[in-house]
Amino acid sequence: MPNLRSSKKRMRQNTARRAQNRVQRAAVRTSVKKVREAASAAEAATAFEAAERILDRSARKNLVAKNAAARTKRRLRAMIAKKSS
Repeated sequence: MPNLRSSKKRMRQNTARRAQNRVQRAAVRTSVKKVREAASAAEAATAFEAAERILDRSARKNLVAKNAAARTKRRLRAMIAKKSS
């Protein structure tokens, strides 16, 4: 346990941020999962729009690395194209 007042505050902040990051990371995973498990290409395309927004936002907030978000979007797009053909 921290002794200094600033250390106690930092611990409180880290705990709150960790909880928020877990929620947001779970939302990213869920949105990507919805695209992957979509039955048709049309369903996947609509789910991809939402996932793309969430991935971009999480990359902007440094929750997910920028290149990781881009890579995930690229792979999802390729998967949708494969389903539609």
